[in-house]
Order: sequence, then structure tokens, then C-alpha cells
Amino acid sequence: MIVLFTATISVFAQSITSLSGKIIDQKTGVSLPGVSVYFPDLKIGAVTDASGLYEIKNLPKTKILVEVSFIGYKQIVESIDLSTISTKNFVMSEAITELSEIVVTGLSKSAERNRTSSPITVITPIQLKQTSAANIIDAIATQPGISQVTTGAGISKPVIRGLGYNRVLVVNDGIRQEGQQWGDEHGVEVDEYGVNRVEVLKGPASLAYGSDALAGVINFLPPPTLPEGTIRGNFLANYQTNNGLFGGSLNLGGNQKGVVWDIRYSNKAAHAYKNKYDSYVFNSGFKENNLGGMIGVNKSWGYSHLNFSMYNLTLGIVEGERDPITGQFLKPIIVNNTTEDEEIATKSDLKSYKSSVPYQKIHHYKLVSTNNFIFGNSSLKTIVGWQQNRRQEFEEVLEPKEYGLYFYMNTINYDARYNFTTKNNIDLSFGTNGMYQNSLNKGIEFVIPDYNLFDIGVFALAKRGWDKWTLSGGFRYDLRTEQGKDLWLNENDERTNSPDANSEQLFSAFNSKYYGVSGSIGATYQFNDKLYTKFNLSKGFRAPNIVEISANGVHEGSGQYLIGSTVLKPENSYQVDYSLGWNSEHVTAETNLFYNYVNNYIFLEKLNSVAGNDSLTNGYPTFQYTSGNAHLYGGEISIDIHPHPLDWLHFENSFSYVQSVQPNQPDSMKYLPFTPAPKFHSELLATAKKIGGNLANAYVKIGVDSYFKQNHFYEAFGTETATPGYTLLNAGIGTDIISKKGTLFSIYISANNLTNVAYQSHLSRLKYLNENNATGRKGIYNMGRNFSIKLIVPIDIKE
Repeated sequence: MIVLFTATISVFAQSITSLSGKIIDQKTGVSLPGVSVYFPDLKIGAVTDASGLYEIKNLPKTKILVEVSFIGYKQIVESIDLSTISTKNFVMSEAITELSEIVVTGLSKSAERNRTSSPITVITPIQLKQTSAANIIDAIATQPGISQVTTGAGISKPVIRGLGYNRVLVVNDGIRQEGQQWGDEHGVEVDEYGVNRVEVLKGPASLAYGSDALAGVINFLPPPTLPEGTIRGNFLANYQTNNGLFGGSLNLGGNQKGVVWDIRYSNKAAHAYKNKYDSYVFNSGFKENNLGGMIGVNKSWGYSHLNFSMYNLTLGIVEGERDPITGQFLKPIIVNNTTEDEEIATKSDLKSYKSSVPYQKIHHYKLVSTNNFIFGNSSLKTIVGWQQNRRQEFEEVLEPKEYGLYFYMNTINYDARYNFTTKNNIDLSFGTNGMYQNSLNKGIEFVIPDYNLFDIGVFALAKRGWDKWTLSGGFRYDLRTEQGKDLWLNENDERTNSPDANSEQLFSAFNSKYYGVSGSIGATYQFNDKLYTKFNLSKGFRAPNIVEISANGVHEGSGQYLIGSTVLKPENSYQVDYSLGWNSEHVTAETNLFYNYVNNYIFLEKLNSVAGNDSLTNGYPTFQYTSGNAHLYGGEISIDIHPHPLDWLHFENSFSYVQSVQPNQPDSMKYLPFTPAPKFHSELLATAKKIGGNLANAYVKIGVDSYFKQNHFYEAFGTETATPGYTLLNAGIGTDIISKKGTLFSIYISANNLTNVAYQSHLSRLKYLNENNATGRKGIYNMGRNFSIKLIVPIDIKE
């Protein structure tokens, strides 16, 4: 694809220019080396030299947003008309806290966060480096308004303001991640070490992304492309004490005369995690490998990049079977090569890095072509992507390498949008995007039928800017078709294409069409350089996913028999958001409030037998998808106190709250399942730009995460139970080790749950596993005390 696009450069040929200048410190007037000057929409940038000078060549003569950033300084975001400017100097002031970052999620062009009406949270590179996590969702789950549904330490599913699963769209390499995300224990197939920055759009984002973005979007962004004439990278190593996690990642990238490339290999392995009550949780370990990269060209006409990744994950499925007398975990064994049995798991079993039956193997392959063509002051952006997701589940003790479930899915993603020339401060764009998907059952067990899915949407976006006001809005129309196929089983419960009188039809063919209209209108107002406000009205749309409309089978990973319903209707969300923010030299604060009404909200309900006990199908508790109307409301409040002149000291606090109810329902069915408990985060952080001659960008922090008791739960049929509150004490310390030639390495040490509190998250699926007869406690508890050490060694190859 790159060859095709570069071969047609002449079509996009246009006048080129360059931009150069000097960057200095506001207080001292001293030149600043190492400052990044970057154009996000062009993926072109430079870094200042020892004299604070920079130069970027081969730029189009167009009006575009530039960001100037440097650790410890306030980011500069400015629109520059490159047709009239070729020299630009910048003066940087020391940073206190940043609320004006450039964001790209849900937009056709990059924009300042404070001037986008939708609420967006940004997790910066330094925040990710200072965080200890088992996976990328775990790394962002402490942010206000963001939670995770977990199945042990290896599986995390994102939740935004009380909504998760197919209502949260994950974007990676520019396209929506498609990996059978409907499953309880189906995590996100993204390499944590390859993510440089995260943007979380809270609220319906169907306008830009279509169905499945009802709750919002999590966009994982890679590092920016390197300046021309450089080859750089890094080596990362991470060890965590609780589950013996070993992680490593090697990255190298370059830019030679506009030909850009990047490659990364990552590896991660962990044995069972432990906590105060359960000790080591048998079969909760995992192994992860990923090879990914990018090759492309950055030219004056725009850019063309080709990304690829090959992700592999093997992880155990925790069943929680225990010895009835001692309460210790049991492992499956084979007796005389013919009989299944169980025995108490040994210390060696618990600390093994090899998963036991049952376990999953996931392979996710991806190839994405991303392009941006500049035509004067207008542009055309296109994305075409291919994904293949192979998800296998192994459960037979006698045949541990023989899979039962095997979902084999291919997805083609496409996106094209045209940005018109900005006139009178009005930005207009229109486009289309969607996907084609084909999923096959290649195993011997079945939960969903083979199916085809086609999805297309057309949209238009507009934005008008004034000095203090920004008004934005848009409209979208979507069509989705889902075609399920017949599936028959013979008298031996084997799939057959020639059914007879003894055959059973597990799935009946269907052809469902869903239509949706989405839209939004919002405004921002900058009262002054400190105070701003934002308001947004939005409507979202989500078509029922394949499991919700067609499931009929046991999902071993979740321990449930699932039943779908073809009569389910699309969900429609109507949300209002309001934000008020303040950013001064002493205090940075922001309040985000929302109200969201969702009609035809789809959820999983546990069924009971006539006798009032669990309804069992093939020995498994039976759950059926149903729907109702839902009201969700709440918000997030954050405040960072940094008393001037003690700019190095930060007292950061945030509070998140969401309430989700179904009107006109009895008390046992009033609240929606998987509603996160209110949480309070407080952290005291001290930073230092330099300590002596060998330490730079040092920090030390201590904080608490307090989760309130969750009494609002879906009680009907024993679907959920109340969850007690708990408080976790965390700490961290880190620094760059430097010499006269630059950074030698960076070290980050963190400690989570220092007091080793035994707790169960309300969104932990292990909370509902069998009772420990020896203690009377039900389910399995979350991870206990964990220390993490992370080392990052930069690589800089001189040409």
C-alpha cells in the first residue's frame, strides 16, 4: 500500500516550506535542548539541539496545529499558518499541571483538550511509566471515571462511567480493536509496553466511530515518529514481586530522509498471584508476546504508514476448586492415563509459569494502512485495516492440547474522511467508516453461530471557533447487518452438515438489520487563561452484538450457559455533559458531570428454577440476555493543589461516582449489573528537575485509593451481591540517571497495596466463585501487596 501511495506523489505535489526557530526558558532566557516540536496531523517533528535550535523541512504550506513539549515545562499548543511563517521562536514556562493537551480521539483534526466539548481524559507517557500494572487496562483503571471488569490479574475489560463490554470502543493503531470483546474473560489484545499515551473519551462517541462507542472510546497512541536523521529506541525491563511477573521490551525506530520505521518486541510472563486470604490463586498466571512495528513515509504531501502486530497470549482460567477441609486450591490430574481426578496444588504448581487446564490461547494479528494527503489547506485521511483473532479454550484434562471452543474471526476496517479548508474559523469534514467481519467456529463446542457482519456509517462534523467560544457538532447515520448461520449437531453432539431425524439444531439462521442515528452538539468557553467551561449533548447508538442475539451454549471461561434473544433492539443513548475547569499557579481543578439515558439497555440476567434455585443447563448456571431502560448519572471531580512557589509539590485528589438504575422495577432489579463503586484517589507527589549532577526528573509519591461500599447492585436471582469498601495504600519513587552525554537509564519503583489488604473489587468476576468451606468466605480475592521495579535504558544510534 505504501508503494502504491508513494508512487502517486506527483498527484499531491505542492509548494513546500520549512519551520525553524529557537526555544528558551521564560525565567532564565537560557536555551532549552531536547524540546520536542511536533505536528500531530503530519506526524512530523524535530528536537532542539544543544543551542535550543530546531528546524523541520518539507512542510506543506497549510494552517496546522503544533505542539511544543518538554518534561517539566508547560506544553505550548498553537495554530500556525505555514504559508506565511517560516521562523517561529517559543518561550517555555515551568509546568505546574497540564490541562491543555492536544487530543485526537473522535476528531478529524487535532485540537486542544480544553476546546473540545466532549469530556476527555489524557494519560501521559510519564504517568504510564510510573504505573505498575499487569496489562494496559489495569494501567489506566485508577483514572477518574474509568474502571475494569477483571478475571484475575491477566484479564481486564474497560468500563467507562458504568458501561463496558461492547459499549466501550478500544482503538489501537488507528482502528477499532476487534477480538470477541463480548466475552467476560476476553481481554484487550494490546501490548502495554507499546503504548505511549492514552486518550479516553467519556460519553457516546458513535458520531465518529459508529456502533459500540456508546460509553466512550479508549485510544491507545504510539510514540510520535522520530525527527529526520535519527535512530533511537529503548530497552525496558520490569519485575513484580506478587506474581513473579517478568516483562521486557526492546524498541528501535528511525527516520532517514522522511522514510520512517519502528519495531518493538515485548514479552511478559507471570505465575499465580496471591493475597492474604487465598494465598496463591491457582492457574491465574499468563504469558504474553508481541511483535509490532511500522514503516512509512513522511513528506510534504502528508504521510503514509503501514502498521503491523502479532500478539499472542496464553492464560489460565481460574475455576476456584478447593479442598473442602483445608480450603487449598485443587489441580486436575490424570490417574493411570485414563481417569480424571484432583489433588491439592503444590507450591511448585502455584509458582509455575505454565498454565493448567482450563486455559486460553489468543492470537491476534493486525495490518493497518494509515494515510493523510494534504491538498493546500484541506486534507484526506484514509485507514484500511485487517485483523485476525483466534481464540481457543482448552478444558479437557485427558487431552490438554485439544481445544473445545475455537473462535476464528477476520475483520476488515475502513475509514475515509475529508477535511475542508478552514474558512472564517469554520472547520468542516465528512466521511464514512465501518467494517466487515466473518467469524467461524473451528472447535467442537459452540456458544455462538458462524456469522457475517457488515457495518457502514456516514457522518459530517463541523466546528466554529472564536476568541473565547468554540462550537462543534455533527450528524451520523449507521447501518449494521448480522447474518447468523444454521448449526446442527448429530446424536454424538458433533457438528454435521447433513442433519437427520436424530440431529439437534443448536442455532437457526437469521438476518438482522439495525439502523441508527447519532449526533452531538457542544460548546466550550474560555472565561480567561485560567477558567473554562464545556457543555455537550450527544446521542449514541449500539446494535446488539452476536452473543446477545444468538448465544446458546456453555462458555467454559465464564462458567455460564448463555442464551441470546433475536428480539433485542438496538440501544440508544442520550447524554448531557457539563465541565468546569480552573488552572492557576496554585490550584488545578476540574468537575465533570453527566446524565445518560439508555433505552433498550441489554444485560445478562441469571435464571432461577421453579424451586428457586439456580437454573442449570448441562450443569452450568443459566444466564439470558434481556433489556430495559437505564438512567446513569454522576461525574468526576479532580483537584491538584501545587502551592507556588513550591511548584515541585502536588497534592492530587479525585472522586468518581456513577449511579445506574432501571425505572419502574422492584428493588432487586433496580440497579444495573457491574456498576462501579464510588472511588476516591488522593496522592502526594514531590518532583525535582535535577538533583546533583546525576539525577534528573526525580519523583516520590504516596497515595491511597479508597473504594466505597457498593450497596447498589442487581440482586435479582442472585446475579450480584453487595461489596464492602476498602482502601489501598500505594507509593512510588523514580528518577533518570544522567551523565554529560544524556540519560543513561530511568528507574521506576512502585508499591501497590502496601498494607496487604484483602479485598474483592465489585467488578471482579472471581468474587462469585465457590465458597471456601474452610473459612466460609465466598469467591476469590484480588491481588495483595505488590512491589514493582521498572528499568528503561535509552538507545541512541548516531548516524
